[in-house]
Amino acid sequence: MSDLPGGAGDAGDESGAGDDVGAGDDGGAGHDGGAGDDRGGARGRTFLVTGGNTGIGRATATALARQRGRVYVACRSAAAGEAAVSAIKAETGSATVWLLPLDLASLASARSCAGRFLALDEPLHVLVNNAGVGGQRGLTADGFEVHFGVNHLGHFALTMLLLDRLKASGPGARVVNVSSEVHYSAPGIDFEAVRRRTRSMAGMREYAVSKLSNVLFSQELARRLGGTGAGVTSYALHPGVVASDIWRRVPQPARSLITRRMLTTELGAATSLHCATSPAVATESGFYYDKCAAREPNPAATPELAELLWNRSAEWTGVG
Repeated sequence: MSDLPGGAGDAGDESGAGDDVGAGDDGGAGHDGGAGDDRGGARGRTFLVTGGNTGIGRATATALARQRGRVYVACRSAAAGEAAVSAIKAETGSATVWLLPLDLASLASARSCAGRFLALDEPLHVLVNNAGVGGQRGLTADGFEVHFGVNHLGHFALTMLLLDRLKASGPGARVVNVSSEVHYSAPGIDFEAVRRRTRSMAGMREYAVSKLSNVLFSQELARRLGGTGAGVTSYALHPGVVASDIWRRVPQPARSLITRRMLTTELGAATSLHCATSPAVATESGFYYDKCAAREPNPAATPELAELLWNRSAEWTGVG
């Protein structure tokens, strides 16, 4: 494990359901933006990117390191994370990139990751909740449907555990939640179903619910922080249809046919970087973005459902 600043030491990988990959990679239209559109917004600021070892997350972490941000890559696989950190350092010439162990299928691991970061005693300006799983079936270590547990609940817990540090690092601190256009297909949230094993064959119904949850979480976080003077803003986004590792379970040659017209991960990171660094959205909060522009989310994303999801998530995680 890469040595962390402040002598936090090394830790082994936590096992869990699925690899952390770029969330929201399957669904939606491409865009013309690039990963370097928002130059100058990262220098001297500290970023934590979940799933920053691969796909959109790695492209995001690389761009932030190139802009001279301090970048923490949080992922499940120690080996993959070490390799990614070394590659990002070599590509960008940055020495300020580190690895944190995080298995979002385990709430204990989310607590451990947050604790390790807080022990470093440095600010956190932007948390990019990028990691996720798609097309899987099963339960997390805590007994939640795998898409809901990894894509929403693990990130909810991590964000809540780091929220005081984000507040202390503001004004201008941000939480960026990588959702997906697929969230439009979710009619709502069945709170009994998210406590059961994946029912649909390909898991896409459950995936859509988890992506709707990302949007709702971003909205409710913005609402709860709006009157506190905390200076923390919240964003949800669709990255576009991206040829990332989320498609790795599709067998060849079908995988090549599916992904050949998709965006590169660098282009897919454009909206994440826009929300994480652009001065243009610094005073906006709670919105959903596509192609670096605000867009109306699923009509099912109501304030009532957002509050209900928050309350259930707080109960299940013990935070928030």
